[in-house]
Amino acid sequence: MEPVCVLKLQSERKNKMKCYIKDYPRPQLVRKDWKNLNGKWKFWYGDEEQPRVREITVPFTYETSASGINDTDVHGIVWYERTVELKSVDPDTHSVLLHFEGSDYRTRVWVNEWLAGEHTGGYERFTFDITEYIKSGENKIRVCVEDSLSMTQPRGKQRWQKENFGCWYVQTTGIWKTVWLESVPKNYLKYVKMTPDVKNRSLHLEYEMNLVGEQDCENLAIETEICMEDRVVNRSMTEVTGARTKMSLSLERQDGTEPWAIYLWRPEDPRLYDVTFRVWRNGQLLDQVYSYFGMREIEIRDGNILLNGIPLYQKLILDQGYWEESHLTPPSEEALIEDIDKIHALGYNGLRKHEKVEDEKFLYWCDVKGMLVWSEAPSTYRFDDDAIEVFSREWLSIVKQNYNHPCIIVWTPFNESWGIPQVRTDKRQQDFTVGIYYMTKAIDAMRPVICNDGWEHTVSDILTLHDYEADGNRLYRHYMDCRESILNNQVPHSGERFAFAEGYHYQGQPVIISEFGGIAFTGDDDGWGYGDKVDSEEEFLQRFRSVTQAIKNLPYVCGYCYTQVSDVQQEVNGLMDIRRNYKTDPAKIKEVNDAGRNLGLAPDREIS
Repeated sequence: MEPVCVLKLQSERKNKMKCYIKDYPRPQLVRKDWKNLNGKWKFWYGDEEQPRVREITVPFTYETSASGINDTDVHGIVWYERTVELKSVDPDTHSVLLHFEGSDYRTRVWVNEWLAGEHTGGYERFTFDITEYIKSGENKIRVCVEDSLSMTQPRGKQRWQKENFGCWYVQTTGIWKTVWLESVPKNYLKYVKMTPDVKNRSLHLEYEMNLVGEQDCENLAIETEICMEDRVVNRSMTEVTGARTKMSLSLERQDGTEPWAIYLWRPEDPRLYDVTFRVWRNGQLLDQVYSYFGMREIEIRDGNILLNGIPLYQKLILDQGYWEESHLTPPSEEALIEDIDKIHALGYNGLRKHEKVEDEKFLYWCDVKGMLVWSEAPSTYRFDDDAIEVFSREWLSIVKQNYNHPCIIVWTPFNESWGIPQVRTDKRQQDFTVGIYYMTKAIDAMRPVICNDGWEHTVSDILTLHDYEADGNRLYRHYMDCRESILNNQVPHSGERFAFAEGYHYQGQPVIISEFGGIAFTGDDDGWGYGDKVDSEEEFLQRFRSVTQAIKNLPYVCGYCYTQVSDVQQEVNGLMDIRRNYKTDPAKIKEVNDAGRNLGLAPDREIS
């Protein structure tokens, strides 16, 4: 096999991909015929005896000030209603789809008094075909969402009590991501799974078509055109033989120059390919969809994580994605971009999106800007058959939904034994995590999977440990002196927590300290962080430098994740406050993150 030649271009692509449309909610599958339904809706509580109709700004939930309501009380049922002007469509040739990017938790939708569909789950995208219910002119859409404080539904950081406590915050009820309409042909391209194959310099494609009848694939073909900055890399046509069709395309240069060259996606130079999919029947264009992909390879070898064959030291930061006025919902696309840019300015090369499935526009900008992402599932907080069912279904749907984003390099379905509180000793809970691990790998064989982040791992590609020790020297000595005992599950690594569940053992996985720090600095006096609050910028920087360098100096640890990006309600341990104002000079934080590793050297030798 010829060697893989990687083209290194100085002109980093800072501009958008060809598929980019501002505020378009699904950047991996873009059509130009769409309508944003965010904005003013009628709204009322369904649990009031005499409901009062209010006005709400979608997609912000009633608990937020951005919604125009700002009521943090718990309401189990909420209603939305609005009218939409639509043109008539020929149901024999076209369909109209109603998409919800996220609605928490059970959603039912009526169009012109017809029940269009229902969906259970708070974090994934879902879609209803409303073609048969619409008419030319004014159409009424009514939505009912039921939520609860149940601990069996995936909640993430949403509280299940009526008041905030610990690290759990105001609940998110109802529509919290974009609602939109899309016009598609009757037989349309529903989904494309794109898998990069760096070693063979090719892209594997799995097309999923929406076909109305068995005969609808006759004379149907999909054209795929791949470009790099307006230069066609490959163009190919494949016959549609059913609802699912597979093919592979070479990314080698076809013009004879640099025949083995491909463009790789990496944080410092995130090269992305444009791709256009066209569906044809007998020379007639039926559907056209725009997308993009990145070529990158993730491997685990000899205790290291490799990106494109090169050891990757991950400098991550925990990102909960909360905003003061809009909570879980980003206030704007610009706010998402600002977060990514500020994280880069702090010297981090990635983030752990914690207990949340973020707006897909965020993942798009991470792809474009080269920000590494660990994608995490919102936790349940009780283990029973209902929790197993709802968690499994939604998690696997999320993996499929976000599979094509090159920025995602790790899947994290469980965190700190939340929802599996006896996983250390309980065989059923262990089997649940193992099942989720292998089902995730069955969908995505290329990314590492972590079960369960922080401690008490079962089967896991990476050993991740959480430790909020405030003294860098103590932290360093513990992990150096007790290395073998920690890895072999003989002593706890933090408090009473062991690295592995009983019956599971270290098998040479890479080790990452995936939560640490959490230093409370400024903010509400009633708020909290990990360890004692610091009183000055100088004290904060000394402690931050101490614990960060301690981890860097551990020879067998290949990355870290600091807690956290910004303050969240009562939790005031962010490097920024909840309004995204830096608490200290970001250059000083970046200096610490950029500093070299002094392997085997205690931090007190490095830090005054």
